[in-house]
Amino acid sequence: MNVADLVAIDVHTHAERNDGEPQDPVTAEVLEAAGRYFGGSPPQPTAQEVADYYRERRMAAVIFTVDDEAGMGRRRLGNAEVLAAAEANPDVLIPFASVDPRKGKLGVREAREWIARGARGFKFHPNTQAFWPNDREFYALYAVIEEAGLIALFHSGTTGIGAGMPGGGGVRLKYSNPMAVDDVAADFPGLSIILAHPSFPWQDEALAIAVHKPNVYIDLSGWSPKYFPENLIRYTNTQLKRKMLFGSDFPLITPDRWLADFERLDIREEVRPLVLKENAARLLGL
Repeated sequence: MNVADLVAIDVHTHAERNDGEPQDPVTAEVLEAAGRYFGGSPPQPTAQEVADYYRERRMAAVIFTVDDEAGMGRRRLGNAEVLAAAEANPDVLIPFASVDPRKGKLGVREAREWIARGARGFKFHPNTQAFWPNDREFYALYAVIEEAGLIALFHSGTTGIGAGMPGGGGVRLKYSNPMAVDDVAADFPGLSIILAHPSFPWQDEALAIAVHKPNVYIDLSGWSPKYFPENLIRYTNTQLKRKMLFGSDFPLITPDRWLADFERLDIREEVRPLVLKENAARLLGL
């Protein structure tokens, strides 16, 4: 990966289906509702299609799926396919794995296996995986990630998954209050943590955590920048300028749309390259 030639590094993208396999019906229903929430009908790319898309734009992408079989009842997509695509496309893809924390010892075993196969971090979605991040039951999993010197990325704040469905699709927002991740950051100071998304309705909490904990970063995915609250913009320009990361949430939001809206924000010129590429390159060790 030639970082100097990259326009940006997107730290939050999804593979939504496996190559040659039909879409899981629960996943299809959830993505249809998410499309209404975000507007439009987003594509459902394979990992290889994500690679092709980002190569055209001279961007790199952190890519993952979400293993939420216990919380959502949908069959998980393949970590193996994500890792294989990253191995075949090392110029653009940075693979994260996903393990359902509720798998206990099996989840810890799986995490070690994915690390051995090249995972650079792990994605957690407390809403859809239906777990409290600070439950000590899951600490053995974090310990494995910390020991490997990798990154844990936690969804935070509200979610488009289940939005508009009866009962929100059974998804409970409470699990993604970032204050639960503050406990993890305190108990695992050697674990690099990314709080994904503007953390509505807990934006101030997320900012406070990132200021207070050296190992916590924030990715700005899942929202068009034109909707960013004023306090998020202020901290991006000042105290957290080296801890904010560009993320789109592709395919639900395209990097083209995100970058166009970010260009219109009142962001200091010296801060823009930090957010778009330099902070991520340093955190990922590129």
